Amino acid sequence: MLNNGILNPHLLSLLARVRHTNAVVIADRGFPFWPMIETVDISLVDNVPTVLQVLAAVRANGTYTQAYMAQEFQENNSVATCTAFANGLSGINTKFEPHVDFKKRVPGAIGLIRTGDTTQYANLILISG
Repeated sequence: MLNNGILNPHLLSLLARVRHTNAVVIADRGFPFWPMIETVDISLVDNVPTVLQVLAAVRANGTYTQAYMAQEFQENNSVATCTAFANGLSGINTKFEPHVDFKKRVPGAIGLIRTGDTTQYANLILISG
């Protein structure tokens, strides 16, 4: 599913194992650790990198048709932030659900990418196409 671009070898390894209908999580810095899921932690400092930066890199290297986010994201962030995420997910069918339901999907993911993002509820699950 990879095309090109990502330099981090651990991230490349994770993404290379994402196949049709598999899920991958892109999470903010505060997202809980899931011991049973491979986690590639690329956080450096606050907001480096952001979820949107990682999303852009991941989208450039694969095909994703579905995304899930917590509805609390929309309730706790500005219109500008919500619009930026909508633009980042443009062309991907995105469903918003309660955060507790969102977290129930996480154990089914191939892996989790932790960022340094400080945006509230800036977590998403991408489903490959």
